[in-house]
Amino acid sequence: MPGQKAYLNQLDVQKILAAANAHAEKNNWAVSIAVVDDGGHLLGFTRRDNCPPVSTYIAQEKGRASALGRRESKIYEDVINGGRYSFLNATAVLQGTLEGGVNIVVDGQTIGAIGVSGVKSNEDAEIAKAGIAAL
Repeated sequence: MPGQKAYLNQLDVQKILAAANAHAEKNNWAVSIAVVDDGGHLLGFTRRDNCPPVSTYIAQEKGRASALGRRESKIYEDVINGGRYSFLNATAVLQGTLEGGVNIVVDGQTIGAIGVSGVKSNEDAEIAKAGIAAL
């Protein structure tokens, strides 16, 4: 229907989590994986064995920052690393300013995001993108 926005349903969330988890398992990476809606609200989550508890929080925040900002969380990290330290006061995305949050785009609109934490940031993003590829 015209004017309707796509959204993530539970089948989508399970596909994303399964694909991201399979990618992490293939590489023997202990990570937390969070899928959020376009408002940053948690829709699905998994924490792999031996993953540090703090990654639970960080994965969700990366996803939230990516969903709310409508872009990958790496952009925020790059802004801060580029010297714009005042951006550290952007409290809505502060906790998710590390690479590893990737927004999910359908028909040009962000409908949610996936956040991953537990390994190197670029590997977190790799896992997130593997999850999104399942859609």
